Amino acid sequence: MCRQVFGFRLAMIVVSAPAALLNAAPGLGVRLAGAAVVVTVMVSYVLFRDWERFGPLLLRHPSLLAADTLFGSFLLVSAGPDTTLAYVSVCTPLLAGLVYSWRGAACFASLQALILLVVHTALKAGRPEPVAEALLLPGLCVIAGAMGSTLRNLMLRFGAATEALTTARARLAAAEAVSAERARLAREMHDSVAKTLYGVALAADGLAATASAGAPDPARIRWQAELVSRSARRAAAESRELLADLRRDPERAPEEIPLWRLLAHRAREFGRRTGLEVTCHWPAHHPAPFPALPAPVARHVLAIATEALENAHRHARAGRVDVRVTLDGHLLGLAIHDDGTGLPPGTTLERLREQGHFGLLGMVERAAQAGARIRIGRGTHDRGTEVRLDIPLPRPAPRTPVNP
Repeated sequence: MCRQVFGFRLAMIVVSAPAALLNAAPGLGVRLAGAAVVVTVMVSYVLFRDWERFGPLLLRHPSLLAADTLFGSFLLVSAGPDTTLAYVSVCTPLLAGLVYSWRGAACFASLQALILLVVHTALKAGRPEPVAEALLLPGLCVIAGAMGSTLRNLMLRFGAATEALTTARARLAAAEAVSAERARLAREMHDSVAKTLYGVALAADGLAATASAGAPDPARIRWQAELVSRSARRAAAESRELLADLRRDPERAPEEIPLWRLLAHRAREFGRRTGLEVTCHWPAHHPAPFPALPAPVARHVLAIATEALENAHRHARAGRVDVRVTLDGHLLGLAIHDDGTGLPPGTTLERLREQGHFGLLGMVERAAQAGARIRIGRGTHDRGTEVRLDIPLPRPAPRTPVNP
């Protein structure tokens, strides 16, 4: 705003400079008027162009604005109060109000009004003028000073409000980032380490029960001890994988991962470990030419599929699990259906959260993170549970034709 004031002032000085030079007295008067024109034009131009650089200097030294006002008075005497330069004098108290608050506005408004009254009285001597005409410009100086001070207060309040809003947004963003990271850690621990440790606990309980029997079977004890050992090593491996993922540099992370190969491998491992019959149905072509997904999306899809398989084994008491992948244009579908008992009636995410079951909640959160749509229920089947995931595929970037 100060720059705009100096821009207006510069334009008006350029317009009224010829009248000031023509009306100046020959000799010393013309020299003073010319010097005043050069000084005021240069000062206005410099502050208009580089206000950020020279504005703080004007803010620290109000005497500079007073000197500029004095040079402007030479032009006012030469040009006369009836020219456009008289209205330029109103800019001084406006600028003082913007820069120096109400005290500076009052000081420079009084100084400029006094200069205008003296010039008007000296040049209009012997010619009676209405009082209202003589007080018009001094009154405008007082009003301009009040406006500048008011605008300064409004801008300072607006700046304070903007800073407070920025701080609140930064704190909210930090809180949301912390909450999202906590939710992510909870999902990762639930989907990996927590389940494996739960399996270790069950295997250890079975080992203790077998060892405390009246006639313990050494072969069974050995098998259960190996199960505990394998589960503990698996938990350690998952912990290392989780730590490696937390410390992985996002910029160096792979853009794509072999999702479908990993999904088929986990389905086979799941069937071998649990004894359930797991079948994978791919489209007519082999999974290898499937469209690749970004690495973050692929990780979420793989975690959702793994959680669905584990739920079929732990909660649904299923005997068979079908994994089916479909491709429809730019929409990739993944459906995992088991023939188990299905979800209890009235199951909601809020109720599961209250009961301490976070598996389905994590699946829904992961689907949202991946930008996919998830549906959990019977689907088109008579019994069991189907987890269906619809993933929009990234559209390939258009190729730019190369001119030969």
